[in-house]
Amino acid sequence: MPHPEGRYPWAATVATHFPALSKPQAFGLALWSFGMVLARSCGLSAVALALAPLLGRPENTVRQRLREFYLGAAAKRGPGRAELDPAAGSAPLWRWVLAGWGGRRLALALDATTLADRLTVLCASVVDRGCGIPVARAVLPGNAPGAWHPHGCALLGRLRPAVDPGWAVVVLTDRGLESAELFRAITALGWHPLMRAKAVGHVRPAGWRRFRPLAAFAPRPGARWAGRGEAYKKPAARLACTLLACWGAGHAGPWLLLTDLGPAAADPAWSAYRAWVEQGFKVAKTAGWQWQRSRRADPARAARLWAALALATLWLLEVGGAAEAAVPPETLPAVRLHRVFRRGLALVPAALLRGGPPRGRFVPEPWPQAPPPGAEERFIQNHTYP
Repeated sequence: MPHPEGRYPWAATVATHFPALSKPQAFGLALWSFGMVLARSCGLSAVALALAPLLGRPENTVRQRLREFYLGAAAKRGPGRAELDPAAGSAPLWRWVLAGWGGRRLALALDATTLADRLTVLCASVVDRGCGIPVARAVLPGNAPGAWHPHGCALLGRLRPAVDPGWAVVVLTDRGLESAELFRAITALGWHPLMRAKAVGHVRPAGWRRFRPLAAFAPRPGARWAGRGEAYKKPAARLACTLLACWGAGHAGPWLLLTDLGPAAADPAWSAYRAWVEQGFKVAKTAGWQWQRSRRADPARAARLWAALALATLWLLEVGGAAEAAVPPETLPAVRLHRVFRRGLALVPAALLRGGPPRGRFVPEPWPQAPPPGAEERFIQNHTYP
């Protein structure tokens, strides 16, 4: 296929960042991610329709070239057949983010999204500026029995070798992934879990004789507490950790968080970053790539397509984030609504029309500082008997 000037630099950029991929695989990854931006969709027909006029090829020819990217080796024709290993793209994508990151601390959210009842996608996403980049993912059959934490541990394990020891990585999880096993797996990597716990759980603060319900540590709006102790009553699951309990004004209930960081070194407000992964899933679906319309049911093929989807998301967030960081904060709207992605979606095609793909960089927002212990913490220490 010919290489139009606007797309060829992007293909070269992708090949540089993914040196382990073969030339056809890197080209297919670049073609898919480029076509998603043009089509604003991850659908095969939509992407082929958007690329065919640009490439000067029949739509069916482009469609078949795109299909070759996500097919397994057994489904391809001709000699030298090979299939893309979706896991192989996680570390290069992660290194791409780290190389351009402004700082040495970031939040990594672990969460899942579904495609009807056919597929479940478990993602480890870098969250920044209101959205998430799914740097590693496992695509699983929908409604399948079994624990998720082995898959989550495997995702994080693939990312760990690419991170220097000096980085502070906070791994955010919601109540559906709460487990002592996952907590220990995260700390074994040298990272810091910030795990939202279920209200039915119990904690025994250091120096206390009895376990107390988690809800007792933030019993009303405005209450907050932080302290070291042990979570989980069962001896086999006993976990040394810090409990951060906070019930913000106007919220329906408290945030109950477990971490390995000290009480003064973490802030329950960091858990709000985990909500940004939901905006990342929205970008994958209705706000961007229209994944919810996919008819795919094969996890392996879907995983290869998600590799391109993740790359397209990274590209737009990198470009859109750099553009937003250059805008005076007081001029930005108060409600974010995945605007960084939308900004990138506007800037990338405009730059392509001017002659080449734009360059971006990640400019993370400052993290909130952990406040000193407040009056509510002292109240619980003084009035809850051990």
